[in-house]
Amino acid sequence: MIRQATEEDLKWILEIYNDAIINTTAVYEYKAYSLEDRKVWYNKKMEKGYPVLVFEEEGKILGFATFGPFRERPAYKYTIEHSVYVDRSGRNKGIGTALMQEIIKTADERGFATLVAGIDGANEQSIKIHEKLGFKYSGTIERAGYKFGKWLNLVFYQLDLKGPKIPVEE
Repeated sequence: MIRQATEEDLKWILEIYNDAIINTTAVYEYKAYSLEDRKVWYNKKMEKGYPVLVFEEEGKILGFATFGPFRERPAYKYTIEHSVYVDRSGRNKGIGTALMQEIIKTADERGFATLVAGIDGANEQSIKIHEKLGFKYSGTIERAGYKFGKWLNLVFYQLDLKGPKIPVEE
């Protein structure tokens, strides 16, 4: 089931995220986070009203998804960037797709206009999932990161949502 995360879920979220940091190029970070780091992250998400969704199966969190601001300037307020991570044991089972579908639905319901994905250029599986869900390629930043002894290219995909009925400049 997909549901809003609670603070009790953070140990699972931390495990999934740290695995991505340590073993993949899905996150352009070098060092694992602490549980306290994830609590601060979670509390900021809750304060700003951003979702942190989890996929739970038999009492275990197998994935999580969230979104937040694409950029902090006011004119970007209708554009958000999302993140989806799945536990190794839950990969290739449709969990990432299900979480993304729920994030898309939530973002659409909240009146956002554009959902952005920043994906490591070598992550073909993530790119395919995004394309399957209607995301369009919007550019590459070559040599955007350096990890595991090599340069990494960051590709951007975007999904157009309904957006606000009456956008405002405030």
